[in-house]
Amino acid sequence: MAEEIKKTNERKSNNHERRVNKPKEKLLNGQVVNIARVTKVTKGGRRMRFAATYAVGDGKGLVGIGTGKANEVQDAIKKAEQAAGRNLIKVTIVDGRTISHDVEGKCGRAKVLLKKARPGTGVIAGGTARIILELAGIKDVVSKSLGSNTKINVAKATIDALSSAKSAEHIAELRGKKVEEL
Repeated sequence: MAEEIKKTNERKSNNHERRVNKPKEKLLNGQVVNIARVTKVTKGGRRMRFAATYAVGDGKGLVGIGTGKANEVQDAIKKAEQAAGRNLIKVTIVDGRTISHDVEGKCGRAKVLLKKARPGTGVIAGGTARIILELAGIKDVVSKSLGSNTKINVAKATIDALSSAKSAEHIAELRGKKVEEL
């Protein structure tokens, strides 16, 4: 009887050790897009906070952005990172390098135009759009930011453009062709 209890306790302790000691692998890479100091004027004076915008992606077609506000910069970044992890979208990547067709995304007065590019072109894009495209894993694309240059809106417009891109199979189906003919 004592041996059975001993074996049961050993099994329980082994299961517990396996769960506790496994470190989590980091699947998503991230980068800070923008940090802004926000001031609220109240009767008692000025109240300072920080707003952060953070982008995450796996380099294989998964990308997202999030924003967070807090009294400290590190707390705001942490909140933004968590929000970005909850707002992931799947991006269609053709041949592991580029987007399937030219797309345009809008957010507020910011507009971002993304154009398909030939292999070897690289990511030709300005600051905020470049961060989003590289985290998504797109290697050949030409981008133009039109209208407002607010970093948060440009990031959201880039995400909007990427989410509105159709797959190569869908485009071929619309045109009545095979994917290889495009």
